[in-house]
Amino acid sequence: MSCEATTIATVKNTGHRMTPQRLFILSAIRHANGHVTVSQIENSVRESYPTIDLSTVYRNLTTLRDLRLVSETRIDGGESQYEWIDQDRHHHIVCRNCSDIVQIDDTYLESLAQSLMKDYDFTLDTDHFTIHGICATCLK
Repeated sequence: MSCEATTIATVKNTGHRMTPQRLFILSAIRHANGHVTVSQIENSVRESYPTIDLSTVYRNLTTLRDLRLVSETRIDGGESQYEWIDQDRHHHIVCRNCSDIVQIDDTYLESLAQSLMKDYDFTLDTDHFTIHGICATCLK
């Protein structure tokens, strides 16, 4: 099954319709290189769907985030950035000084998730996680 067919099936299985706008938005995020802002998504979608409204983009992003098809990251109160959630979950460490973002593997959070479940009967939502700190370059 193609990635587009899988995405359509996932959306439909949740009881949502796969509208042309939603498909273009998903495509813009899925084929982006990393994180994209709302304005980048809107510009990409406008190439194929020039009449799309910004409010439609926001509404669909909220739905797609709630369906856990895309993640939303807001670094230091800045503009939200969106990224496709694929099978290889990953997280980010963000430098508070230079705002550098480094992608880290999901395995770093496995022991934390297990400890929280054992000690607090708490399930950690690890679809997307951002950890803030100071990078090695800024520490020098």
